[in-house]
Amino acid sequence: MENDNLIVGLDIGTTKICAIIGRKNEFGKLEVLGMGKAVSDGVDRGIVTNIEKTVYAIQKAVDDCSEMADVNIGDVIVGIAGQHIQSKIMHGSIMRSQTEDEITVEDVRRLSSDMHNIVVPPGNSIIHVMPQDYTVDYEGGIKDPVGMAGTRLEADFHIITAQTTAIHNINKCVRKANLESKQLILEPLASSLSVLSDEEKEAGVCLVDIGGGTTDIAIFYENIIRHTAVIPLGGNIITSDIKEGCMLMQSQAELLKTRFGKAIAEEANPNEIVSIPGLRNRPPKEISIRNLASIIQARMEEIIEIVQNEIMQSGYYKKLAGGIVLTGGGSQLQCISQLFEYMTGLDTRIGYPNEHLGKSVIEEVKSPMYATSVGLVLAGFKALDDREEKYRRRVANSGALPKNMIKREAIASNFFKSITERLKTIISDDIGEEY
Repeated sequence: MENDNLIVGLDIGTTKICAIIGRKNEFGKLEVLGMGKAVSDGVDRGIVTNIEKTVYAIQKAVDDCSEMADVNIGDVIVGIAGQHIQSKIMHGSIMRSQTEDEITVEDVRRLSSDMHNIVVPPGNSIIHVMPQDYTVDYEGGIKDPVGMAGTRLEADFHIITAQTTAIHNINKCVRKANLESKQLILEPLASSLSVLSDEEKEAGVCLVDIGGGTTDIAIFYENIIRHTAVIPLGGNIITSDIKEGCMLMQSQAELLKTRFGKAIAEEANPNEIVSIPGLRNRPPKEISIRNLASIIQARMEEIIEIVQNEIMQSGYYKKLAGGIVLTGGGSQLQCISQLFEYMTGLDTRIGYPNEHLGKSVIEEVKSPMYATSVGLVLAGFKALDDREEKYRRRVANSGALPKNMIKREAIASNFFKSITERLKTIISDDIGEEY
């Protein structure tokens, strides 16, 4: 699909599987050409639990997307999440032999490649290696070492791992749906591309993506990803609480949550009542909106406390000038931003994937529910780390030739030039000036 300047993002979520296809317009904005979605029955908290059901949902979502955009889809960029996701900071270093030459992009990439070979817990695999700050000859705090002179190059890396079997199951579902996975991306990183601005990432911001099965966290500071976490609680656990607390069916509880639910009980009218149709030969059931909000608030407070704990453990609480950005389907709950602000003390806004979107055939895609899907498409055009974009441009502008290679080619060129001139002189002396 990349050869046709089209990218397809496939979000395999707990509540839905969504496929979005898009392209960049002349202004650098993303145009969504098609979207397809299906109910996700074979995924639980980001982990595939039923291969056949997941494959069927993927095929349905991709077929609807393909039909709407009128293109054939073969390659997709897939998102991954789940409570098995782990992250940690690791240190790496390399020694350079050419001390007089400047540090090149290849040196930086060699250092990053070495980190892919580190030992991780059994049953886990590395999905992302993201550099933090670099150190050149024990001088730290360097964001981009390319062009500097030095012998020892070091860096701290944000290593993100996932359960190997979870990765294999996702790839198996994609292959059985007659698709090829071009890239596997952690979902909160994809969401950050669609809802966060460069200014927020520079100032410091915490992205909280509230999905159906999990709540994903990504903290940025100085345009670098600093911390990630996945909480195994999401919108579905709130629905389950409503189902049990009000003794309703799952579908009724979900409808109540989305249409009448509030994250703060005091904001609900104590006199407002909703009548729910009863089962066969049973009278309707009346539900108080205030009681409904109380159930929702209790669970949301638990989720926010865990989010707050992750922020504090990261060490960036006092550096989040951009506050918190909420996205995902759970962020559409009424009064949720006010509850986050009250409990965390940080400014909070709802993140919509609008900033990077151009003209699209579907307005629905601008909902926070599709932030991850849009972000996966953007990831096909934009690197997760802005420094990767600079490295690509540097290689392209330099003609992809190392400095010492350019010197050797110049010497060889001069040598052959002198030999040619000498031969011309000899031949001219032998056969005359007419040559």
